Amino acid sequence: MNVRTLSLVAAALVGISQAAIAETKIGFVNSDRVMREAAPAVRAQQRLEKEFEKRDQELQRLAKDLQSMQEELERNGTTMADSDRRTKERALGELNRDFQRKQREFREDLNQRRNEELASVLDKANRTVKQIAESESYDIIFQEAVYASPKIDITDKVIKTLSEAK
Repeated sequence: MNVRTLSLVAAALVGISQAAIAETKIGFVNSDRVMREAAPAVRAQQRLEKEFEKRDQELQRLAKDLQSMQEELERNGTTMADSDRRTKERALGELNRDFQRKQREFREDLNQRRNEELASVLDKANRTVKQIAESESYDIIFQEAVYASPKIDITDKVIKTLSEAK
């Protein structure tokens, strides 16, 4: 093959690939933003806050009790009788263990419920993205990108659709 034929073939291939790219409809959705701003995500967060509010207040009360016992022991420990000081130290240790256990259980329960709620929201978001992709003939929609042009960003559309759905 001569150089001229090779150049013509290369130009034809470039033209074909550019035409194929031009026909491809690409979209981008910022899933983090959807999970923060969409109405189902906001409602899920509010449900979690309401569900765990009393336990959180109880933990805060326990932390204050623990701190006041610690301060009292530090302030009066040197003037207390040995038996009184040991009794207070034991009570402080028990309260501290109880607080640590309740705090750990609270975090575990909260994380489990948050994961359940987020899985539900994520499922709805994925169905919404798929619905938009099919109705508007997108070939591909990316969730992660180093950069995405605002022209292809459909995040607002996803948030709006999710917020309108019940």
